[in-house]
Amino acid sequence: MNGVLNVYKEAGFTSHDVVAKLRGIVKQKKIGHTGTLDPDAEGVLPVCLGNATKLCGLLSDKEKTYEAVLLLGQTTDTQDVSGKVLSTSPVEVSEEEAREAVMSFLGDYDQVPPMYSALKVGGKKLYELAREGKEIERQARRVRILDIEIHRMELPEITFSVSCTSGTYIRTLCQDIGERLGCGGCMKHLLRTRVDRFAVEESLRLSEIEERMREGSLGEVLLPVDEVFSSYPRLQMRTEADRLVHNGNPFSGQDVQEIFDGERVRVYDSTGKFVGIYGRHEEKGGLLYRPVKMFLS
Repeated sequence: MNGVLNVYKEAGFTSHDVVAKLRGIVKQKKIGHTGTLDPDAEGVLPVCLGNATKLCGLLSDKEKTYEAVLLLGQTTDTQDVSGKVLSTSPVEVSEEEAREAVMSFLGDYDQVPPMYSALKVGGKKLYELAREGKEIERQARRVRILDIEIHRMELPEITFSVSCTSGTYIRTLCQDIGERLGCGGCMKHLLRTRVDRFAVEESLRLSEIEERMREGSLGEVLLPVDEVFSSYPRLQMRTEADRLVHNGNPFSGQDVQEIFDGERVRVYDSTGKFVGIYGRHEEKGGLLYRPVKMFLS
């Protein structure tokens, strides 16, 4: 099987658990996920099968949307309620002050990655160092909060949704909001509702995927690789130029049946078989397309 499955990761599973279980369900080894989701978190986890595993890095960099519950008045070592409590404080802020603090994080801000994360320092994951009782200095990284919407304000809890760039830790955002309010805070619940085009409403639990596999209907919900790039213009090769893309070579505008604008394009051979993603370049010799990611199997 080649394509992307929109999996609903349930609480208690790691992203690696999901991949391991899927390997057993679909009976193939070539499967990869598109970015970790905390074991306690739930929601959208796109999983790539077959030649779609080449997409993993591309999808992990996409924008994401979450719904989170922030608990004010408490900090923990993991920045969520599953961790060891480090401090508690009375929550004496007004709803308006809390709202202003949450909304103040819209836009770019420098976020320090948490110790309990899969980031590597010196070849070792931060959470491995944290479990050994070690804490090291981490460099802040610029992240972007694209949108925040507050759904419920029932202090000390605030339920809100946030859209952000890749690499943003919602646990850390919760802690930073609490710090700004002066009472501390940690994350109580997290649901990822969207990764790029993959929405939670269309996601499938492992039990549902297993049922579809038994019925033989899993292919109906498997997104073909080229559909992930549906926003890119489609270029189809002339028959005599098929050999260029079959070998992963660049080609010129004269080699395609019709030219469309776009920095990146989906390329198909003359028979309509998807070949890969190419980038458009204006060079001295004229228009040239160079391979970005090839998916021919």
